[in-house]
Amino acid sequence: MKDVTATYYFRPRADTTPEQAAQAIVEEETTGTWTDITTTTEYVRRLDGEVLALEPSGKGYVTQVRYPAEIFEAGNVPQYLSVVAGNLFGLGRLEAVRLLDVDFPESLVPFKGPKFGLEGVRRLIGTTDRPHVGTIIKPKVGLNPKDTAEVAYHAAVGGVDLIKDDETLTDQTFCPLDERLQAVMARLDEAKEETGRQVLYAVNISARADEIVGRAEHALDLGANMLMIDVITCGFTALQALAEAPSVKVPIHVHRTMHGAITRNPEHGIAMRPIARIVRMLGGDQLHTGTVSGKMSHDVSELKGDNLALTEPFFGLKPTFPVASGGLHPGKVAAEIGTLGTNIVLQAGGGIHGHPDGTEAGARAMRQAVDAFMEGVSAEEYAKDHYELARALEKWGNR
Repeated sequence: MKDVTATYYFRPRADTTPEQAAQAIVEEETTGTWTDITTTTEYVRRLDGEVLALEPSGKGYVTQVRYPAEIFEAGNVPQYLSVVAGNLFGLGRLEAVRLLDVDFPESLVPFKGPKFGLEGVRRLIGTTDRPHVGTIIKPKVGLNPKDTAEVAYHAAVGGVDLIKDDETLTDQTFCPLDERLQAVMARLDEAKEETGRQVLYAVNISARADEIVGRAEHALDLGANMLMIDVITCGFTALQALAEAPSVKVPIHVHRTMHGAITRNPEHGIAMRPIARIVRMLGGDQLHTGTVSGKMSHDVSELKGDNLALTEPFFGLKPTFPVASGGLHPGKVAAEIGTLGTNIVLQAGGGIHGHPDGTEAGARAMRQAVDAFMEGVSAEEYAKDHYELARALEKWGNR
């Protein structure tokens, strides 16, 4: 493949044929405009897009479009998006349109991808096959640095592999980043002395684009072993700047807050698949993609495809570690692993901190649920001699 292929779902306006609607997408995103113009020449026409396929789908149609590689500036992701996901969303000939997927040729993937990736993060933790268990500091805002560190300590002692800030916590006055980071890392050092286990802390450094690398470097100076970025609100190139900075030598955890405004409508917007591909290209080591049983809206077939986009071979780039989060608890672990496989991070917030016996017991219960699955035992059976899991199942059930 030498050009870009994009796949869209659309519903045409009542007075527009499917063929006209598909052609309108091609023209709007390449050389066309709303009327005939005298400046278009055969030299320009070589950059026209092409409708490759058009098939009925549900209430609308799915079309596959080829865009000549020449109209893209290699390495410029904002420009890539201006072509494959530009003005088409406002086209009058379309009642709805959704970018489902995009495939780039190797010539347009001049990126190094994740520095660590799935296997690199596994090596840091010291695991090879089981899912990782993560947690989010809860409540998502309100705790001071000392209390945040205390929660992190109990989660680490309980057995989590990853602790992260929530998307809304950055450098507020009630919990300054400097104090929080140093307090958390000190308590994680204590936990490591007690357990012998390495636990990562993804500190949220989301900020304006021209400050984010500086904030990352400051966090690293204070001992950070993982960084977190809200990629939609910060922008894709903020992630790229972090991943390409020589000073950033820790994994980057990518949160997708605000994505639902773009991805949720099954008929309009942008699916998670293109976002996943771009995050991997630009260097995200971990990315939230969703759950099959949690509280957020989800489509199982789409989710499995999104995770595959992060992990399948792709021009030599390392795989990105998919993260399942949003309403998880120990009773949902089997459904997640059974559907999504073991190359997943199971991220539970309330499902750990809401345990009747506290955070440490909640972390143990999540790990016990994972261990049960890996041993081929149901959570209910495993809970018979694992108290923390039994208590979790009593509170939340097994689904």
